[in-house]
Amino acid sequence: MPDTEATTVLKARFPSATDRASADHPALAIPAADIPAALKCLRDEFAFDMLSDLTAVDWSSAASPRFTIVYHLLSTTRHDYIRVTADCPSDAEPSVPSVTSLWPGANWHEREVFDMFGIGFAGHPDLRRILMWDGYPHHPLRKEFPLAGIDAPLPDAAVAAETNVNLKPAPMAGGPFVASAGEINLGAAEPEAKDESWNEGKPKPE
Repeated sequence: MPDTEATTVLKARFPSATDRASADHPALAIPAADIPAALKCLRDEFAFDMLSDLTAVDWSSAASPRFTIVYHLLSTTRHDYIRVTADCPSDAEPSVPSVTSLWPGANWHEREVFDMFGIGFAGHPDLRRILMWDGYPHHPLRKEFPLAGIDAPLPDAAVAAETNVNLKPAPMAGGPFVASAGEINLGAAEPEAKDESWNEGKPKPE
């Protein structure tokens, strides 16, 4: 994507900022330590007033840096988007500064990334799990987490008794995927799971 006024200013103000390949919106990679100041600049000086999404990427345990945080900002007045990414400085204990002081809505986004990826957010006012229970020993969106899940003790004895701890792991619905190469019709090229046992007897869409 070509430079915009916002990306030009950010690269001048934060010399370590670099362009990031993007097919849709302007995108920059910025060091984690500069994220609060850079996003504040985008909010206050370029009207990117809405944090529409905050998520993470686990590139794999063999990659370094392993984890990247991704911020999608929207200007509700100019109808522009910009994407900003920040690599976590540490692979063993990944963490980046929180942006809850800029957008209170970042609270739940950051908690979800903490829960699913195990990435910390320094300065978050209440960083705890939001989907899994406290004490759950895994992070389900890390690459090493299997599609079928991992058996783990339930946190409450009464819940464990009701759900029967001897239940089998969830089927691998949704993966691994297979698709025919070279299909032009996107509907016909839709990937299907190798394990379709969960879907037996249901009519397929035409």
